[in-house]
Order: sequence, then C-alpha cells, then structure tokens
Amino acid sequence: MGFKQTLLNQVRKPNGTLGKLIAKGMNKGHAELAKWGLSNFSIEPNYIILDIGCGGGANIKHFAEIITDGRVYGIDYSETAVSICTKINKKYIDKGIVELYHGSASLLPFNDNYFDLITGFEAYYFWSDLISVLKEIYRVLKPNGCLILVNEGYICNNEKKRKRAEKWAKLGNFSIHTPEEYREFLKKAGFFNIQIFEEHNEGWITVLGMKKL
Repeated sequence: MGFKQTLLNQVRKPNGTLGKLIAKGMNKGHAELAKWGLSNFSIEPNYIILDIGCGGGANIKHFAEIITDGRVYGIDYSETAVSICTKINKKYIDKGIVELYHGSASLLPFNDNYFDLITGFEAYYFWSDLISVLKEIYRVLKPNGCLILVNEGYICNNEKKRKRAEKWAKLGNFSIHTPEEYREFLKKAGFFNIQIFEEHNEGWITVLGMKKL
C-alpha cells in the first residue's frame, strides 16, 4: 500500500499514532474551509447541533464557543478521532455543553426531531449508502432544521481543482459530485429549500438543505 493510500485510509478512519496526527492535522488543514462554509449560515446561541465525522474536534469547539443555551454533539466512527476531539473539548464537556459519541452516521443514537443544525465537514465521501444516511440525518433534524455539507472536493468548473479532486476520489474509491447531483440526492432524501454555494478559486462547496415543517 502506497503512502497516499495509507493517508486516505487514515483520513477515512484515523487510527493509532498516525491517526492521531491526521486528526489533529485536520483541525488546521480544514480551518479555512470550515470558516468559509459556516459563513453561509447564521448559528443561534440556543441551537442544538450535531457534527457528523467530528474528527479532530475544531468545529465542535467553534460551536461550543457560540452556544450559550443549547448543546453540541459530535459523532465519529473512529475511536481515535473521538479521543482527540474529547481532549480538545474537555472544558466544554465538563461544562455539559458538549457530548461526544463513537458511532456511525447510518445509525444515529438520537431521538427524532432533535437537532436544529447538523453539519458534515469533509465527511459525506465516506458514507457508503448516501441516501440512507441522509434520511437518518433527516429523521433526527427538527422540522425546519438545517443540514450543512462542506466539502473541498467536488466536480467544479475549476479544472485544476476538479482534476485534483477526481484523482483523490479515484485513489480513495469514493465519489464526488456536481452541484446539481448534490441537489438531487438531498431532494431524494426529503430535503427542501436547498442552497448551494461555491468558492471557485479554491474548489470548495457548501450545500444547505432544510427539513420540511
């Protein structure tokens, strides 16, 4: 197995010493992407938020710094990632603001109609049954709740960025999509009022979908 393949496997599911480094590296490497993605949505201080694929925990920390009357949850199917996320957010866990879970996006351990906002940063690539996971997300969102997907790789008009994303997708055996394909699979899962934002110079995409009232 080559280094790039090993790296992709660790991004998919951080494990061991290298996985710890990868999870921590995600916090810095994805910081600007996450900042841009969230600039397209206003977060209220009473929101109950879930971050799926919480990785190194930087986005959990960001949410916890905003929330005053709500709560922030994170879930990741990498125990290593949950461990790193726990260390980074210990202050907020101790305050009862943050709660973390080791688990799968396909079977979320939460009640129906619970979250105001659910986020996935660089995560959806690894959901093996995309529509089923989106329907599970839809289940736990409150009516009029919002899902935000923020991704660095998609099929965009920036040829250089698109070719780079396609190369990594092929190597990692996962799919990337056009903006219209995002719209269609979110519709198929039940979402409406779908909004798509693109940062063409960087090859970034943010997609918002709402749960019907």
